[in-house]
Amino acid sequence: MKLSNEYIRGLVDGEGCFTFHTRSTTKDGLPVKEKMPAFALVMHIRDKELIEAVRDHLGLKSRVYIHKPQEVVGSIRGLRAALMVRNFGDLKNIIIPFFYGKLKGHKSKQFVDWLEKIGSDPMVADTYKVLHRLYKTGWWDRNALRD
Repeated sequence: MKLSNEYIRGLVDGEGCFTFHTRSTTKDGLPVKEKMPAFALVMHIRDKELIEAVRDHLGLKSRVYIHKPQEVVGSIRGLRAALMVRNFGDLKNIIIPFFYGKLKGHKSKQFVDWLEKIGSDPMVADTYKVLHRLYKTGWWDRNALRD
């Protein structure tokens, strides 16, 4: 399945999300919760091949997960396929440059808010704070994907 960059951005505008994943870890021998920035594309299981095509087009190594049906406010969601990108290198080198300055409307605002929150949320793992610093210094203004 051949996809264009613009098709993927449009798909993400409707079905994607720039969010945070929470994980439990230890710091100085004490249990703590940390947030990791994440990009997610979640759709009905019937679109699993489309999500895999997006992953392959972007050159990501992340797997596509299958989420079981779940009850949400009185209704049941069916099986869902999800691409979850949390890897620092993939966020820095693929996801952020691919979407930087290329989204429109609310998704553009969500993307910028996500980059800002990476720097301002004390629960975000220190490793990921460099993403915010690169954003603030204009690194992606100079290095975002040109297409």
